[in-house]
Amino acid sequence: MHFKKTNRWLCMLATHCLVSGAVARQSAQVRFTVSMPEPSNHTFHVTMDWQAGEADSTRLKLPDWQPGYYQLMDYASNVDKLVAKDGNGHVLPWVRSGKNGWVIATKGVRNLHVEYDVKTTRKFVATSFLDEEHAYLTPVSLFMHEAGKLKTPSEVTIKPFGSWNRVATGLDPVPGKLFTYVAPDFDILYDSPLLVGNLEELPAFKVKGIPHRFIGYKLGDFDRGKLMSDIQMIVEKASALIGDIPYKHYTFIAIGPGQGGIEHLNSTTISFSGDQLHARGWNGMLGFITHEYFHHYNVKRIRPIELGPFDYDKGSKTNMLWVSEGLTVYYEPLIMRAAGLMGEQEFLDFFKKQITNIETKPGRLFQTLAQASAETWSDGPFGRTGDAVNKTISYYQKGPVVGLLFDLAIRHETRNKRSLDDVMRKLYQDFYIKKDRGFTEAELRATIESVAGTKLDELFSYIYTTTEPDYKKYLGYAGLEIDVTTEKHYGTFEITKKPSASALEREIFRSWSWGE
Repeated sequence: MHFKKTNRWLCMLATHCLVSGAVARQSAQVRFTVSMPEPSNHTFHVTMDWQAGEADSTRLKLPDWQPGYYQLMDYASNVDKLVAKDGNGHVLPWVRSGKNGWVIATKGVRNLHVEYDVKTTRKFVATSFLDEEHAYLTPVSLFMHEAGKLKTPSEVTIKPFGSWNRVATGLDPVPGKLFTYVAPDFDILYDSPLLVGNLEELPAFKVKGIPHRFIGYKLGDFDRGKLMSDIQMIVEKASALIGDIPYKHYTFIAIGPGQGGIEHLNSTTISFSGDQLHARGWNGMLGFITHEYFHHYNVKRIRPIELGPFDYDKGSKTNMLWVSEGLTVYYEPLIMRAAGLMGEQEFLDFFKKQITNIETKPGRLFQTLAQASAETWSDGPFGRTGDAVNKTISYYQKGPVVGLLFDLAIRHETRNKRSLDDVMRKLYQDFYIKKDRGFTEAELRATIESVAGTKLDELFSYIYTTTEPDYKKYLGYAGLEIDVTTEKHYGTFEITKKPSASALEREIFRSWSWGE
C-alpha cells in the first residue's frame, strides 16, 4: 500500500488501548455508524454523514475487491435499501452509476446523510459476516467513499448487538467515545477489519517495547501460554531479519476456523480454532501465523509498485505476486527454524514438498511465474480449475522454490557474506523508507543482482519463461543433493546432505538452515 510515513504510528486494536495526542486531534470529515439490530438476518445497517461539495451531484463508490485477496468480489451487489437525505431530512434522488457507484442529486445541499443495509452471506476473511454470536466487518464491503476523495479522514462508530462487549480492530480508538475509531484516510480504513462480540484476549507480549496482542472469537481449547510464547519468538526473528518494527501496536485477530487470512499494516485476520490445533498440527498453524505476520513487511511495505495506490474498482494487477506471496511462503520455515520451532528434517521436507508440487504438475510447462502472478485475477491464487488446471501453476508453490534458488545463489556468489535477507532489507530501506513507494520489476532485478554482485540471468529465466530449474546446481551450493530421477514414478524429490560437501557448502547450509 502507499502510505505517507506519518501514518506509520497506527495504533492497535484493543478497545481500551492508550492513544496519542495526535490521534485525539484528528478531525473526521465522514462519520459512519454500523449497527446490527437483528443478527439472525445477517445484515448490517450503515449510516454515513458528511458535508457535500458545491457540485450538483455526489458520486459514492464501494471498492470491488479486498487488497490482499486478488479477486474481484462485487461487494456492491450486497447493498440494499439505500436512502439519501439532506440536513433537514428531505429525501434526495439517486441513481446507480456503473457496477459499484451511486450518484446522488446534491445541488444546493450542504449536509448529507446516507444509510443502507449490507447483506452478508459468507464466512470468509475477505467478506463481512454477521450472525447471532459475532460480527466480522471488512471495511471495503461496508464503507462507501466519495469518488476521488480517498484521502478524507473518517470516524467509525460500532453499535454491538445485545450484550456483546468488545471490538477488535487496527483502527485508533477515539478517547471518550465507546467503540468509536478514527482513520486518517480511506486506505487506512479499508486496511482495518473489525471483529465484534464477546471476545477473548490472550496475555500480550512485547518486542522492543512494542505490544503484540492476540484476540479472537471462540478460541477453543489449547495451550494459550505456549501459543503466545511461540508467536513472540516468531515476531522477534521476523523483525530482526528486517531490522525495524514500523508500527506502534500489532494484533492477531482470530475470526474462527476455515476462513483464510489477510495481512494488514498493524494487524492480521486469521482463521483459528484451538480445538483443531492438534488435528492440523501446531506447526501448521504457526506457519500460517508466520506467513500473515511477515506480510506486514513483504507486500504491505516491501511491495510491487502496482500494489498502492490501489485501484479499488478494477484491481491492481502485477507480475510480482511471486515476490509478495511466494517469498512470504519461503520465509515461513526460515523464520520458524530461526525461532527454534522447526527441526532440520521438517525444514528440508518443506522445500521437498514445494518442489514436488511444481514438478509433478504439467502446468509448469505452460505458464510462467510472472503470468501466474498477473493472471490470478481470472485464474485464482492456486491456478485454474477444471480442464484448464493442467495449464497453470501457483505462485504460492513455485514462488518459494525460486526464492530458495535465489537465496542459495546469492550465498554462493558472495561466499556466504550476503543472502536473500539482504535483498529484503535493501528493498525495505531503499523503496519503503527512502522513497515511500513500491519497486518496479527492473528495480527488483537490479536490487537482487547488486546484492549478489553478478548477473543472474538463469534464475530470472525461471520467472519469465517455463525453463526447468536446475535444482541440483543450486541446492548443491548448500551441500545438498536432490533426487530428480524418480519423479515420474514417485514424485518424491528427496533432499539430502551431500556426504562430501565443501567447507563453503557446509557453511552456507549452516547459516541458511540455522543449523549448529
